[in-house]
Amino acid sequence: MNDDQMTQEIEAARAYEALFVSSLFRQWPSRLLDKARVASGDRVLDVACGTGVLAREALTRVAPSGLVVGLDAMAGMLEVARELAPGVVWRQGDAQRLPFEAEAFDAVLSQFGLMFFPDKPAALREMHRVLVPSGRLAVAVFDGLDRNATFAREVALLERIAGEAAAEALRAPFVLGDAEALARMAREAGMEAVEVTTLTGTADFPGIGDLLEADLRVWLPFMGVSLDEATIQEVLARAQEELADVIDPRGRAVFEVSVHLLIGRRG
Repeated sequence: MNDDQMTQEIEAARAYEALFVSSLFRQWPSRLLDKARVASGDRVLDVACGTGVLAREALTRVAPSGLVVGLDAMAGMLEVARELAPGVVWRQGDAQRLPFEAEAFDAVLSQFGLMFFPDKPAALREMHRVLVPSGRLAVAVFDGLDRNATFAREVALLERIAGEAAAEALRAPFVLGDAEALARMAREAGMEAVEVTTLTGTADFPGIGDLLEADLRVWLPFMGVSLDEATIQEVLARAQEELADVIDPRGRAVFEVSVHLLIGRRG
């Protein structure tokens, strides 16, 4: 990776932290940590940590004697994560081939990352491998688009104006909506006491434009889809009309999101 590419990754990571973390992802770490019963002294791995919102909260729970490791494939995400939490051990690596010895962690967590791994069963097998006996797993993924109506409307709008490739990139976070299939995948990876709970959260973006700008200018390029400025402006204009019903009295875009929480343990 050259310097320009690294700069672009860091800028994208800062935008992700500033908008997506504050508006959507910050509400989930406490739920995962509670389900995984993370406590002082635990060794915790956060897989696909991004800028580290989950790892940062885990660090407060395992102190003073525990360890938190955050792993992500993107160097830019990890650079921002290091700035925000130098007390976490940050590692670049592949979730499908975790660079850790077997039975290295008391708890393995992952927040909104599993959906994007090319080999999801392999990633779950790796999470199982690095857990100690009776170690705990907690993984959050989005429910399907049929249970996330506002995002489904955004996808439909994008498909109509920008085409199928852009719409597919926006569908990607919602591919694990089948709770039974998710639980089965975890069991086949070796996990025991597997449960999938569907939870409701709240997306709270500064406005419709902020939500769409983040997806169009940060998420789509990350997924390999770049739109021309005229198309971006057309999508933004239409979204202000078609998604106006999610604007609250403060002018913020607020709507429900449905999420699956997968828990299990190593036998």
